[in-house]
Order: sequence, then C-alpha cells, then structure tokens
Amino acid sequence: MFEVREKPDQVERALLVGFYFKSDEEAEARALLLELEELVDTLGIGVVGMELIRVRAQHKAFICGTGKSDEVVELAREKNCDCLIVDNGLSPSQQRNWEGKAGITVIDREEVILDIFAKRASTKEAQLQVQLARMEYALPRMAKMWGHLDREGGGGGGGGGGASRGMGEQQIEIDRRLARNKITQIKKDLEIVRRQRATRRKDRDRYDVASSAIVGYTNAGKSTLLNKLSGSEVYEADQLFATLDPTTRRIELPGGQPLLLTDTVGFVRNLPHRLVEAFKSTLEEAVLADFLIHVLDASDPAVEVFYRTTLGVLEELGAGDKPALTVLNKVDRLGVGAELTRLRESFPDAIEISARTGFGMEELIKAAEGQLADRVRRRIYRVPQSRGDMVNLLHNEGKVINTDFEGNDVIVTAVVSPTLDGRLKEFLEEKAG
Repeated sequence: MFEVREKPDQVERALLVGFYFKSDEEAEARALLLELEELVDTLGIGVVGMELIRVRAQHKAFICGTGKSDEVVELAREKNCDCLIVDNGLSPSQQRNWEGKAGITVIDREEVILDIFAKRASTKEAQLQVQLARMEYALPRMAKMWGHLDREGGGGGGGGGGASRGMGEQQIEIDRRLARNKITQIKKDLEIVRRQRATRRKDRDRYDVASSAIVGYTNAGKSTLLNKLSGSEVYEADQLFATLDPTTRRIELPGGQPLLLTDTVGFVRNLPHRLVEAFKSTLEEAVLADFLIHVLDASDPAVEVFYRTTLGVLEELGAGDKPALTVLNKVDRLGVGAELTRLRESFPDAIEISARTGFGMEELIKAAEGQLADRVRRRIYRVPQSRGDMVNLLHNEGKVINTDFEGNDVIVTAVVSPTLDGRLKEFLEEKAG
C-alpha cells in the first residue's frame, strides 16, 4: 500500500538554505529563513546552519547555478547534515536533483508545514485534510522516491503483487494508481465529515446565536485569548501552529447576549496553497462569522507583515470584507515607549490587550458587544401562563433578565435576537431599549 514517507522522523541535523533574486528582497528573505528555523524547530529537527544566497537568475535544475549548488552540498557535508531544507518551493525534479547531488534528504518549506500539520491534527476532519494535502503533494514526487519503483512486474503470475498489475506495469505506475485511489477515498470521507459539520452548524444556527472567529498569524496568542475570555482550557503553547482544529466556546456579553467564539488555525507567510484549499472547511468559521477578532503579536518586529499576510489569506478565503476588531496582544512586553507609539500610529483603531494578564479584556468585550448592536433587542413580554412553551423558548433561545407574575400572566424581561422577537411579537408588552 502506498504511504507518504515520514522523512523528518529520520533526520536530526539540518542545513537551511534560502534563495532570493533581487537586492531589495534580502530583508524579506532573511525574515522568512528565520521563520523557517522556527518551523523546523517545531518538528524537533536540529538546525546546524543557515545560508541566504542571492541568485541573479533562477535555474531550472537547482534554482541556483551548478557551482552554487556544489557549494551548498559541500557545506552540508562539512556540517555532517542528514537533511537539507530549502525555504523556496521545489519542483519534483528540483527536489530529486538536490537529493541526487547531496545524497541526503531534501525538503522544502511546504513539506515542513505539511509535516507539522500532520503531527498536530487531532480531529478526524483535520487528519483527513492533512492526508489529502500530503498525498497531493507527494503524488508528482513519487518517481525515484523508492528504489523498487522502476522495476517491471510480470503479467498475472504468482509473484507478490502480480495479480494487481497489468502486463509489464511498472511499480511506480501501481503506486501512483494506489495514490490516486487513496486521494479519491479521502475526498469522499471528507465530504461525509463536512456534511456532518454542516448539520451541526444548522442546529447551532437555529438558535440565531452570534459568532466571532479569532484569526491571526500563528503564535499571536489566539488560544490564550479564547481561554481568557471563556474560562476554558484550550491547548496553548509558545510554538507555531499550536492550534489546528477549530475550537468553539460560548460566552455571555454584559448585555446578556450569547456569543460563540471560535479559535482558528494560525496563518503563516507562504502558506502552501493546497493547505489553504484543504483547510477551507476548517477556516470557513471565519467566513461565516458575524465579525472577526484579528489578533496581532505587538511584541514581534514583523507585526505589520503578519497583519498583511493574514489579510491576504482572509481575502483568498472570501472573508476579506468581514467586519473585524484589530487587537494588539502582548502589549505588556513593550511597556511605554517609541515602539508602542509607532504601533498606535500604524493601527489607530486597535484594542491593546494582554491575553496572558487579562489587561484590556473589558474594552475588547465592549467592542465585541458593539459589533452586534443591531442583532439584539431588550424586550418585555406578557405571556399567559398557559403558554409555557413561549416562556421556555425565551429561556432556551434568549437571555432572560427578569421574570415576574401578574395575575395569570408571566412578565418576562429578556434580551432576544430579531428572529426570536418576531416569533414573540404577539406577546410584546413594551420595548425596553
């Protein structure tokens, strides 16, 4: 059976290499290489060196020229590396060329991210999405990945796999066929899981509860913020992609309105497109939310770059025009100084918080309530005691503030959605704000 190779588990010492093509790209390329170091560290692979190389013209075989590729390979040997990791995307042929020349494992940025996702996914849907992305990445790279792949098999003889292959069919063709079949099956399984999620969402939407998605660059503090606002214990860690599976928690705003908060997977520069596609159903919480909470790590020097990266991914997902609250997290690490002043100029409408200490939570909650001002109404209803079903409806789908009894009637003060208000209009006593 075809399986995607688990290369990072087999390596311990990696040399990181990044190529850039114009002098004004150097700073960005260096920042990306440092980010790649964090990504590789997340996989538990030791980084023994990093090289940033300018290439005047991209070469088909190695990205760089033959002479420069020889220097990179020699450096990897000097450092006793068993893995070469290229920050740029490698075509299947370029990856094979590098491995043939270096004699060691060679992977690119996309494969690093795919392997992190594979290790972190915990729900069935996330695991299926990762499997699909990895299989689609591996399929064009199957040639020469294993030594047996170019052997021809006999027709229908009694050998190991003869019954499953045609006359003269090469092992590589069998493995590709198995891979395509596996991809088809994963897509079918994903569709089943997505239908189940859609059903659960319909059940949730029946109650017309407002929702907000917490989005932002990876390691910005989204899970910490969700925990602080909801009092829950979602997994959080100071590492990239600590959260892959969306987690939703219900909180109650000061005015009595419930709000569903969903923590989403963090974004990263040069996020592989196939992962954006694979995780669209996971990230669709951002598309369907009433508004977004865009969390930024104020302590990171590249915060503006991370802000633009997240906006770009949201645009690709179809959520670029979604109302959003911009939040500067980790301001407790800055103190009062020039850096905070600069951030206030760059993000004049941002809410300054520390999800770790709780600073700024009241302001954030107030702003969230403001986003939903047109979604709730405070009403007083006079409901006959014989209509206990309507009183139950208020308790189940609204926020009951007060209940009194007058004769045979129940006087209920509640915060309700426009939909629920319409269903109860015959019992409306007065508008309470």
